[in-house]
Amino acid sequence: MELFSNTFQSLENALNYSSMKQKVTSQNIANSDTPNYKAKDVSKTKSFHSELDTAIQSYRTDERHFSFKSGGKSTSSIVTQQNVNYNSNGNSVDIDKEMTDLATNQIYYNAVTDRLSGKFQSLESVIRGGK
Repeated sequence: MELFSNTFQSLENALNYSSMKQKVTSQNIANSDTPNYKAKDVSKTKSFHSELDTAIQSYRTDERHFSFKSGGKSTSSIVTQQNVNYNSNGNSVDIDKEMTDLATNQIYYNAVTDRLSGKFQSLESVIRGGK
């Protein structure tokens, strides 16, 4: 049952990251005309790829298969971009980058929620006896 708890924990971390990224990106867009506002970004200490490697590691069935490094719990933090000015008023928000980040985060969120839904459907199928 540990496989399910690790998977759900990874998916929870991914949803928390996506939520934080959405808030920060929305704040940046809302403050795109605010003088001297410095854009913020969300920094992940563990990337999606390392989360995926951790999940793949749990499916390793033979010692001859490639091994993937696993890490600890994923955390995110908000980082302010210093010493960057895109506008003459001291604002560092690049609206094109922010809109791209918003779209990318939406795709990421949809992928995570689809995976989470699939996990719950698998559990439901097991509970019902495969029917």
